[in-house]
Amino acid sequence: MVTAGTTEKRHYFVGDDRLDYLQASLLECAREFGWTLYAWVVFPNHYHFLGQSPEDPRTLSKLVRKLHATTAVKINRLDAAPGRRVWYQYWDSRISFEKSYLARLNYIHQNAVRHGMVRFAGDYKWSSAKIFFGTAPRALQRTLDGFADLPRLVDDF
Repeated sequence: MVTAGTTEKRHYFVGDDRLDYLQASLLECAREFGWTLYAWVVFPNHYHFLGQSPEDPRTLSKLVRKLHATTAVKINRLDAAPGRRVWYQYWDSRISFEKSYLARLNYIHQNAVRHGMVRFAGDYKWSSAKIFFGTAPRALQRTLDGFADLPRLVDDF
């Protein structure tokens, strides 16, 4: 699982066009570096994703470095702010237990609800939640309902 935030939690990706761009860039970088994403959500000042690495998990730093560099350059060009630091840092966790995976899957999908962006997770456009709720077996969806309070991750964006 990866979480990344903007410098000083500033909202650089406000608006549909910028969120569309950030989401598309995340998905493209994941594809380029061979990562399979199981869940993602992007916001004006941070994002989360849960994925499986290719054979070499060290590609994560390359993925994040490219994502942050390309999105920062474009946002800075749009804002006429060349050289401004957009991204602060990222945190990653290796998930090795099924319960941890399910908890984080639910956490990411429910994150837009948690932040008050939407009432139902599937209504947030910049997330994998709509896909998940439209395709995942109902039994899996019910299982995730049991993880409402887990995990207690730092997410003070």
